[in-house]
Amino acid sequence: MRNIQNNIINLYLIKVSKWFMLTQPILMLYFKDTGLSTEQAFKLKAIYSVAIVLLELPSGYFADVLGKRLTLIIGAICGTLGFLFYSLGNGFWFFLAAELTLGIGQSFISGADSALMYDTLLATGREKKFTLFDGRTTAIGNFAEAGSAILGGIIADISIRYPFFIQTGIAFIAVPAAFLLVEPKFEHQSDIKRGFMDIIRILKSSISHPRLRNSILFSSFTGLGTLTMAWIVQLYLDEGLHFSYGLIGTSTAVLNLIVALFAALAYYLSRKVDNKSLQLWILFFIPVGFLLTGILNNYVAIAVLVLFYMVRGVATPVLKNYINVHASSGDRATIFSIRSLVIRILFVLIGPLCGWLIDGYGYPTMFITIGTMLLALNLVFVFPGLIRQR
Repeated sequence: MRNIQNNIINLYLIKVSKWFMLTQPILMLYFKDTGLSTEQAFKLKAIYSVAIVLLELPSGYFADVLGKRLTLIIGAICGTLGFLFYSLGNGFWFFLAAELTLGIGQSFISGADSALMYDTLLATGREKKFTLFDGRTTAIGNFAEAGSAILGGIIADISIRYPFFIQTGIAFIAVPAAFLLVEPKFEHQSDIKRGFMDIIRILKSSISHPRLRNSILFSSFTGLGTLTMAWIVQLYLDEGLHFSYGLIGTSTAVLNLIVALFAALAYYLSRKVDNKSLQLWILFFIPVGFLLTGILNNYVAIAVLVLFYMVRGVATPVLKNYINVHASSGDRATIFSIRSLVIRILFVLIGPLCGWLIDGYGYPTMFITIGTMLLALNLVFVFPGLIRQR
């Protein structure tokens, strides 16, 4: 008989299968190698985000109503198929099919994994340690991403297509892990109303709850900044600093190890540092990291990237925990999907803008523009709510 305690291990395996990404450090370079422009490459990533936008809320609600386990199974299968398409195809339209399939897979996993983690801890009386466990999950994912970045760069030096074949097998690890999950049961879940109007109810209640709304927006804008940087950094190291594929892989690995270390420390840091001070540091440094990288635009900017990835490691589990504190178990996956929805909608706009700015005006202009936009979003929508908190 499957044990609910094993959920944590299986969720770790799903995380590893998602984050041991041999293709991560070379994907944008792969697009470039196959003849795509930088703008086309960012369009593909924007289309990936569109797929997530279209399915994010329905998949989150699907997880809350029909089960997070089933949702994760579907996501794991689609994730495997997406990399299989990348392995077998070539050109913009085949890559588009791969991105759409991966987007579907990501939308079904996004939110459901964090929600199932919290529900598992709640069912076993350990919900107050979510930041600790989610920090470990983030750390495991980033350690996996770091190792894969080095290996992906080395393999890409042999053939830039080989990482995609191997990635298909790695993605498949999530499939049996998802089947082995156990769905926790809570008494209130029998009262969940099934239907589209319940998604509207959850959306309205999230907007009307000041602290939950602020936590969702804060986590979303921060997630937008870290997602954008993740896709820009490999191009910046290649075109801006002229690193080799192998060195790009190693540099990406080091940055992800920094994220892993600080994600693992996030629980302890959140207990030592005042919540408001920690939130303000995260709020300002993510956009300022973009601004400083654009202003410096040389090897000194690497030091800024190191600080940026340190803050990223702390921010992910800390900000997700703020959402968990104010969300109910029956709505949790949908609420995390709202967060991902905001990130992806904004990236649909910012992604192609990044490509256009890089192609037309260069990296300094792009970094400064994106940093200014992120700072404005935080100051207008998040900062007033943080100041009002006691």
